[in-house]
Formats: sequence, C-alpha cells, structure tokens
Amino acid sequence: MTGTTAERHVLATPLMAWSLRVLVAAALVVDVVVHIRLAGGYQQASPGGIGAGNLFRVEAAVAMAVALWLLVSGSRAAFAASIVVGLSAVVAVLLYRYVDVPAVGPLPAMYEPVWFFEKSLSAVAEAVAAVGALVAIWALPARD
Repeated sequence: MTGTTAERHVLATPLMAWSLRVLVAAALVVDVVVHIRLAGGYQQASPGGIGAGNLFRVEAAVAMAVALWLLVSGSRAAFAASIVVGLSAVVAVLLYRYVDVPAVGPLPAMYEPVWFFEKSLSAVAEAVAAVGALVAIWALPARD
C-alpha cells in the first residue's frame, strides 16, 4: 500500500473513527487521574510557589479538556491537540526521568530518576494518546 489519501480513507470506517476517539480520550483520562492523584505529594516541595503539583494539575485540566473536546467533536483539530498534550507530557516525563534539569525561572526542578507504577502508567497512556491521535489524523478523512 502506498498510503495515498484514497487508500488511507478506505481503512477509515465509522467504527474505527469512534474507536480511535475513545482510545485517545481514555488514554488522556488515565493521564488526568494519575496527575491529579500525584499532584498533592509533588506540591509539598514548593507549597507557596508554582510547584510540580500545580503543574500536574494544569496538565490534568488541559488533558481533560482535550479529551472532552475529542469525544464531543472527533475533529482533526481535537486529534491534533491530543498529539500535543500526549507528546508534550511523555517528553516531559522522560526528560525529567533521565536529565537533571535545574529550576528555570518559576518552574521547579523536577528530576526524579526512578520509575514507579503511576509514573509508568501515565507515560504509557500519554504515548498511546499521541500515537492513537496521529493514526487518526493519518487514517481518517477530514470532516472539519
């Protein structure tokens, strides 16, 4: 298969489109739940400042908004936003896992050189959201 637009859209059944919407939204919701659950503990390092906990809460709010937008609209723009949210989150977790990035302005240093269940779960969910949304944009015809 050469991957022409016509060939890709033959793969795009309504069931596939809905399945990708649900998959990506569910992955984003997993990310939301993990970040909300962990936020309090991460905020303790900077109770009066921005802190990692507040950054987790912001990330969770954005991911939830995008998940809802995707479920309601199924638009290419919502899938594109899902790529941005998922990819930025998985890059951040990998960066702060493997690189000791110092505090930059109001952003705290968040180096944490360990993996644990929730962290791994969110990283996988973020990657699934990004890849699933990328597949949807590639395979589904433009509707908006």
